[in-house]
Amino acid sequence: MSSPMRFLPLLALVLGMPVVAQTAAPGAPLLSVRQDAKLGPILVGPDGRTLYLFTKDGPERSSCTGLCAVAWPPLTATKLPARLLGIKGRLSLIARADSDPQVAYNGVPLYYWKDDLKPGDTTGQGVMSVWYAVNPGPTVQLGRAGPAGNVLTGPGGLTLYTFTKDAAGVSNCTGPCAVNWPPLLVAQLPTRGVAVPGGLDTLIRTDGSRQVTYKGKPLYYWKGDLKPGEASGDGVMNVWNAARP
Repeated sequence: MSSPMRFLPLLALVLGMPVVAQTAAPGAPLLSVRQDAKLGPILVGPDGRTLYLFTKDGPERSSCTGLCAVAWPPLTATKLPARLLGIKGRLSLIARADSDPQVAYNGVPLYYWKDDLKPGDTTGQGVMSVWYAVNPGPTVQLGRAGPAGNVLTGPGGLTLYTFTKDAAGVSNCTGPCAVNWPPLLVAQLPTRGVAVPGGLDTLIRTDGSRQVTYKGKPLYYWKGDLKPGEASGDGVMNVWNAARP
């Protein structure tokens, strides 16, 4: 028998009660990043739960209202932090008629999913092919790494690499290889910094995760790089090279 708790959101809507938006708790970081094994780095809210985007939204505009906003509660806040710690990107607040202002990241409104019950849940990923976890962006940027010169970097600034044993659009680095050389993963479509020439794409790995490719070459990190500006994986075993534009 269905629990009556499942019908409370619908009852609230019928009675004209406001949407229960997920407001940032005082003192908690508004956004932070969690590394997901299949979705890569994803944004999470103050309570640690996954944040999602809705592909039918426009820039700085939410199209999710009524029953949609009951299933996908917007992340709201009355004011924004001066800056995001450890996360690049722009925050803004967009007006809603049914709750406090909604938080947007790089113009993208942010939501929770009602069926994610705890931090680490990502059950909203890919729902109806319009809801996706939010990766911090841009996915690939241009940076410098000492003697390696100009290199491609991930959203956190670490150097990216290519593997000469890969084929175009195919990764041959799995198992222990992928532990040493973690693939650059995304939940949906990758984005690039303005200084990165050429297009990005993705491939589907054997575990179902989506790996970013640049000019057909799969992109990886190196476990030995601990901070931006390092490229200690360049030339390893003569098969690993820092990814360059």
